[in-house]
Amino acid sequence: MDIQYLLFLQDLRNNIHDAWTPFMEWVSMFAVTYLIFIPVFYYWNRDKKSGLYTLVSYYFCMVFTPLIKLTACVYRPWIRDSHILPAGDSITTATGYSFPSGHTTTAAPLAGGMAINTWKNKNTRWISIIFIIFILLTGFSRNYLGVHTPQDVLTALFVSLLSLFLTAKLFEYLDKNPEKEDLLLLGGFIFCWAAIAYITFKPYPMDLNAEGNLIVDPQKMMNDGYGDLGKMIGFIIARYIEKKWIRFRPPENGWKSVVICVIGLIPMILLKNYFNPLMIAWFGSHWGKLFFSVIYTCYYIALFPFVLKIYGEYAANKAINKAV
Repeated sequence: MDIQYLLFLQDLRNNIHDAWTPFMEWVSMFAVTYLIFIPVFYYWNRDKKSGLYTLVSYYFCMVFTPLIKLTACVYRPWIRDSHILPAGDSITTATGYSFPSGHTTTAAPLAGGMAINTWKNKNTRWISIIFIIFILLTGFSRNYLGVHTPQDVLTALFVSLLSLFLTAKLFEYLDKNPEKEDLLLLGGFIFCWAAIAYITFKPYPMDLNAEGNLIVDPQKMMNDGYGDLGKMIGFIIARYIEKKWIRFRPPENGWKSVVICVIGLIPMILLKNYFNPLMIAWFGSHWGKLFFSVIYTCYYIALFPFVLKIYGEYAANKAINKAV
């Protein structure tokens, strides 16, 4: 039935001459490239704890997703059925195994966490609805483009909801037991490295095609796993540094702080577009992706918040001098 559904969507694409394909590709691209800027900005400029809640939910998904993907080892729809022809260039961005949908486990915790944050204020509840629509649209886009089955997307939504729930419970626990955070960070750090060892040394399917070549190269499938787990490792390092020595607070001087935080997003684009390929060239696809993820996450969790702290102290001193 899952393949029949994808074939139905494929016929729909053909009948409307791929009219919706560019939009669906944009939705998928935005989900994994730019959506993270919203909770990062929220963390920097609006509500540190709420922004952190969204980001931690995302990191949980980044741990769960590769472990499930590289355990289940479910082939992509076009490998399972040659009648499936993915739309546009989506086949080039659909890396890794199929189950669950990585785009959905990226969009759902990021947009879902922001939906929860914006729902708290009656004036911003309409934004929550937009975030929820975007989650559903991202999941549907993966089916529409022919790169994931409905099961892939539904499981990804479940994993994301589980991550949002576990993060909420974790924050409640740490509110009551803040002294336990260091121990939890250490446990998470050890777990991530154990997960890397697991995905590296576990056996993988070695099915061959008619020409005698591997249908799927397990080494290539591990790439995203290293990168995803690197995000959690980077967060653990950066969170420890930030809470021990930085302890920034979102600035409170209106539009100037907004401009500074928007400018702070620019290095994230540059890092992703230019530094990521360099890291892969220097360290290989596995370790290059992992090291990049660590550095990228450390930038927005700890490094730029340090800049915000310096700016906040400067603004406060300036205000005191004016008052004097």
